[in-house]
Amino acid sequence: MITRRRLLEATGGALAWAAGGAAAVPETAASPAARELRDLLWLSPLLPEGTRAEAAVETLPGKKPLIRLAERPPNYESPLSYLRTAITPNDEFFVRYHLAGIPEEIDASTWKLTIGGEGTHEEVTVGLEELKKLPAFEITAVCQCAGNRRGLFQPHVPGVQWGNGAMGCARWKGARLKDLLDLAGLKKDAVEVVFDGADEPVLDKTPDFLKSIPLWKAIEETTLVAYEMNGEALPHLNGFPARIVVPGWTATYWVKHIIRITAVTKPFDGFWMKTAYRIPLGKFPLVARYTDQETAVNTPVTEIVVNSLITSPVDGDRIKAGKPVTVSGIAWDGGYGISTVEISLDGGKSWTEAMLGADPGKYALRGWSYELKPKGRGKITIAARASNRIGQTQTTELIQNPAGYYNNQIQTVTLDAV
Repeated sequence: MITRRRLLEATGGALAWAAGGAAAVPETAASPAARELRDLLWLSPLLPEGTRAEAAVETLPGKKPLIRLAERPPNYESPLSYLRTAITPNDEFFVRYHLAGIPEEIDASTWKLTIGGEGTHEEVTVGLEELKKLPAFEITAVCQCAGNRRGLFQPHVPGVQWGNGAMGCARWKGARLKDLLDLAGLKKDAVEVVFDGADEPVLDKTPDFLKSIPLWKAIEETTLVAYEMNGEALPHLNGFPARIVVPGWTATYWVKHIIRITAVTKPFDGFWMKTAYRIPLGKFPLVARYTDQETAVNTPVTEIVVNSLITSPVDGDRIKAGKPVTVSGIAWDGGYGISTVEISLDGGKSWTEAMLGADPGKYALRGWSYELKPKGRGKITIAARASNRIGQTQTTELIQNPAGYYNNQIQTVTLDAV
């Protein structure tokens, strides 16, 4: 295990750090090993100081080193360097759990998924092989925690202090949820579908992690019970042997290790729906609203908001004056499709379009790049903002909310041309 604080103590400051957390040496002057270590441990200067000092780089089973923010339950984010490609490899994908009672392993040959509830005509149970015999569907989609970038809120709010890495993008393959519901026979009065995974609370007073989605979302073509991720079986820590995939919606609904699907005839009122993962009503421009679960004052998080991230260079990097530098990053939204990414070098007074990369699909990450031509020495602050095809754009001011959800404030990085 390596923490940022221990690294500095061990090296006696030999690997210096800029205010932003990046190595204060030119990229070309650092060894490949030093650059790799720098990239793994880069943390935003906006994170709480305690988080920045104690965040650890650890290797979980089946994973490359991830940044540990909590161990029990495990909450590990992907380093910034893992987010530089449109597809996030399985061993670089973030890990997020709410409950510490995670099965150490699941035997795929004995695993069963039950589909039933008052909103169905009968209860049916399928195994993994039966699930795979249903028509398969594959889609590329971003999986992002609703609290991604919570640690960047100013002022800080409670919760896991995520930086930028509580997200990833993969190709998901599985059976359509609607085909499974058809096996049990949906009744006309079904309104929601509830998911339960194999992870459990350690304490009796902790509510089990149960989530629901509206029936209209459950029967969409793209909502899956997935058993493959990037052409391989799901990693254990990403939901093996099967998980729910809800493209365009935040990962709170993507229940892992799924064991039961229940159709209900009235809005589900479990803790993780009624109390948690809620935002003030009317504060965010959400198109896909979960109206059955709304109150007069708040509403559940649903779709991913439009966002972008500068992945290279990192904040605090030194570059050579007069030498062009490629600024690159990613953009994404809730499935409407990215239309533009723009760059500003003057604090938002003017904007220039970046070049968009290939479009892997409306639910996927979209790469982009911009050629920066620093004219002289000094600080250069770069801002990036994304817009989607329905006219939504990242916000200039952080939209405050008590739980720190939906941080899509325009990001900036400052480089030092020398």
